[in-house]
Amino acid sequence: MTSPPARPSSLTVVIGSLERGGTERHLLQILPGLVRRGLSVEVFCLSHKGSLARELVERGVAVIGRDHRSSQRAIRMLQLLFSTLHLSLRLLFRRPDLVHFFLPAAYILGAPIAFLTRCRIRVMSRRSQNNYQRSQPWIGKVERVWHRCMTAVIGNSQKVVSQLGEEGVSANKLHLIYNGVDLAAFAASPSRQAARASLDIAEDTLVLAIVANLIPYKGHQDLLQALALASADLPEDWVLLCAGRDDGIGPRLQDRARSLGLDNRIRWLGSVENIPALLPAADIGLLVSHEEGFSNAVIEYMAAGLPVVATDVGGNSEAVGNGETGLIVPARDPVHLAEAIRILAGDKDMRLRMGRAGCNRAQERYALDTCVEAYIRLYRQLV
Repeated sequence: MTSPPARPSSLTVVIGSLERGGTERHLLQILPGLVRRGLSVEVFCLSHKGSLARELVERGVAVIGRDHRSSQRAIRMLQLLFSTLHLSLRLLFRRPDLVHFFLPAAYILGAPIAFLTRCRIRVMSRRSQNNYQRSQPWIGKVERVWHRCMTAVIGNSQKVVSQLGEEGVSANKLHLIYNGVDLAAFAASPSRQAARASLDIAEDTLVLAIVANLIPYKGHQDLLQALALASADLPEDWVLLCAGRDDGIGPRLQDRARSLGLDNRIRWLGSVENIPALLPAADIGLLVSHEEGFSNAVIEYMAAGLPVVATDVGGNSEAVGNGETGLIVPARDPVHLAEAIRILAGDKDMRLRMGRAGCNRAQERYALDTCVEAYIRLYRQLV
């Protein structure tokens, strides 16, 4: 008689910080689900805790790290040194069943610590394509070394998994786990009318939405250019809702919008905590990145019943059925992006049809419980 698979009891997640971003929002979704399934979960932040830490603690997940990040580079480097020592002691004395690294900095710094402290099960999640290695080739070389020390390596799209295989990760270590979305949050979201009223947007206004931090690779410059190209063919009354933390390029984007005559069409909302409450106000969801792993925003758009226009990078084409739940366009191509926006802007029936299909796809493939269960199965398999 075979015994049931061992059940892991403790997990330490290592990440730079819990500032608002795609990976951090992913952890905010899944880690409380792991706690509800019996795991003792803590997050160790190497840099500082970040804006999502309090909410994660309220959901039953311990967060270890400093409350604030110094503005002085020398002090930050010293703090990072102390953080690595703290992590070493934490792993030695806590002895978690699993250590899981998210994002390159945490992986590069944390993997050797986990190896030297003899943590038995070491897991890494790659959340984006490996384009970042081009500008800093040493990162790729270091990561290839650490790959050999991992028990399992996870990608969040087929594209990412394929790249990890090309980096030398053996097939028996590679796993694919798609992101998940909390469908209950969208079921409880406000009506279209209420969402628009909260933003002072008229019922007949065409509303485009992009949820992406203001980072160059998110493609906002391409979107502004595409909107300038398409504006003559859009309804007289239209607006773009731009939700995302400004990582330094906000003033430049606003200047560009003014130079294109779009400044009165765009609302720069900054970080938005409640995305499910925002999206019912929109008619079309946009994701125009130059690179991605698997975008939370895309499946959130679909969960909200929006048709999607997304660039053909990472897992976007895996999530969005081109012509079925949205339109896929080449990256860095404002001309094709403008044409896709024109098509959806001019066809309400198409928008509604694609929105319904996207909502069904999100429910069938990308439910949060499905994602959490995939992590549980993998952790049990490893233990």
